[in-house]
Amino acid sequence: MKHYITGTTIKTLREKQHMTQSQLATKLCVSDKTISKWETGRGLPDISLIEPLASVLQVSVPELLSGELIINKNRSANILKSNLYVCPICGNIFHSTGIALISCCGITLPPLEAEIADNEHQLNCEIIENEYFLSAKHDMTKTHYISFIAYCTDNHFEIVKLYPEGNIEARFLSRGQGIFFWYCNHHGLFCKKI
Repeated sequence: MKHYITGTTIKTLREKQHMTQSQLATKLCVSDKTISKWETGRGLPDISLIEPLASVLQVSVPELLSGELIINKNRSANILKSNLYVCPICGNIFHSTGIALISCCGITLPPLEAEIADNEHQLNCEIIENEYFLSAKHDMTKTHYISFIAYCTDNHFEIVKLYPEGNIEARFLSRGQGIFFWYCNHHGLFCKKI
């Protein structure tokens, strides 16, 4: 985190909720002078008040601390515009249909940016009857491996979790055009349109 909450952020969010300093103070069980001090930079809210303050101002704690609001512009939830997030500490995988504020193991995760695969990360795709059979020739050691393969169409998102020392294989029911995603724990996210 680069900075603690700023007075400008508190004031902007309070005014967005159409609250006076006094109304905000009442909801937090502090004085209106305290709110005034926070907003003018002559004081800061105690850490114990950060979560209640975020709740009253109707934002998440990370949004309150950063001063940046997360607004999902993918309102129609087009799954092809999905975002994937992977925790570098525990390996948790998160999927969202738009911009989201995702945190895991105490860190805020950025959405992964998919790249076209290089020779080392090529994914083989065969069509067998009505399924896609995916495989790859990539290391699957405990320290370097492909973590998952996902198949995304305009109305479906499926994921197959892979494990170190296992095979890189996945089967997906063919649902037409879409995108395959796969994630290398050392080199990041790759994609291939079909």
